[in-house]
Amino acid sequence: MDKIVITGYGVKAPGISNIAQLKDVLEQGICTQEILQGRGNNGSNIVCGVVHEDLDIISGQNYKRYPRTARLGIAAAEQAYKMANLQNADFARVAVIMGTSGGGILEAEKFSNHGNNLKKVPIHYIPVGDPHTLSSGITRHLGINGQAFTISTGCTASLDAILMGKLFLEAGHADICIVGGSDALLGDWITYGFLKTGTIAENVEIEETGVPFSTSHKGFVKSEGSAVVIMERKKDAESRGAKIWGQVSGAASNNEALPILQSDASGRLMTAALKSAIGNSVPTYVNSQALGLVQNDMIEYITHSNLFGSTVPITSIKGMTGHMFGSMGAMQVVSSLLSMEYGFIPPTIKTSGDGFNDLPIVFETKYQNVESVAITNHGVSGNNTCLFMTKQN
Repeated sequence: MDKIVITGYGVKAPGISNIAQLKDVLEQGICTQEILQGRGNNGSNIVCGVVHEDLDIISGQNYKRYPRTARLGIAAAEQAYKMANLQNADFARVAVIMGTSGGGILEAEKFSNHGNNLKKVPIHYIPVGDPHTLSSGITRHLGINGQAFTISTGCTASLDAILMGKLFLEAGHADICIVGGSDALLGDWITYGFLKTGTIAENVEIEETGVPFSTSHKGFVKSEGSAVVIMERKKDAESRGAKIWGQVSGAASNNEALPILQSDASGRLMTAALKSAIGNSVPTYVNSQALGLVQNDMIEYITHSNLFGSTVPITSIKGMTGHMFGSMGAMQVVSSLLSMEYGFIPPTIKTSGDGFNDLPIVFETKYQNVESVAITNHGVSGNNTCLFMTKQN
């Protein structure tokens, strides 16, 4: 079976408009989060990751009526498309597979205040709330008439899209897969939902929340953004002279089959997913799901201890970017590609590892050869999805 490789990638994230900016954020350990005034309960302040770039017009095309999730995805997909140097003739058998946790819920929430007055309902009321507008927007922008799918599996959605793309390529259902995720969930629905469960902190400073691997801090930082990668079979990429940035060597997913609001605190299923993704290999480091929720981060601790003990470094980039929900896994993939290309492990910022003292956390940028990266994701949907990325020499 031919290897599945990545030939292009693109991003849109808080404080990050392109790949060069993402590299700087990762290498220098820059926090891109900010405080949104009066956006919480009773006018409280919330720490968030916000994309300030105007994406109404993308390469001369007007996407003002598209949901924000779709606009972020289109912009990231265009970067990936250009990096892969794809031509229209390459699109004979292409699949667009994008993941999202909330789709256009932000706009659906905004336009629901119509007061039963049809005149206040926009003509694009249906597609703006349709999650599939994310993938169909990318096909429209790039002129693709092949397969298009949008999947919603919560915070693992973009890693699940990459897993699906890998399966499509291996089975011969497509020759090119444009995959990734996008989410823009900074509205009241997501804010008040997580405030109710106590997983978002109010009226705190930026460095006091969204702290990975810490029992001394509370809450995660919600963020918006998109990350997209181009996947191909290695022989096809080589035949068209494409540069290969990395290989998707393993992928695995399972579901916890538990009631909503519950997680497998034992770490057994996450351990199984990661073990299935890496096989008998040992990664250079682990790019972790850890986002600042003690139970979630403890599952990462258990999984890491079960498989690697203290021998493999572990890091989380979420202290820099915040948690971008369904697009976060793909963002971790892109960060891992940059890590392998430029030879460094990005730091876990904000934290001193309080309560996780025997975990080999990377606190400062570590320069070394990076041959492989294991990526972990899980979320309230119950999915545990892991990827194993390797370097192309």
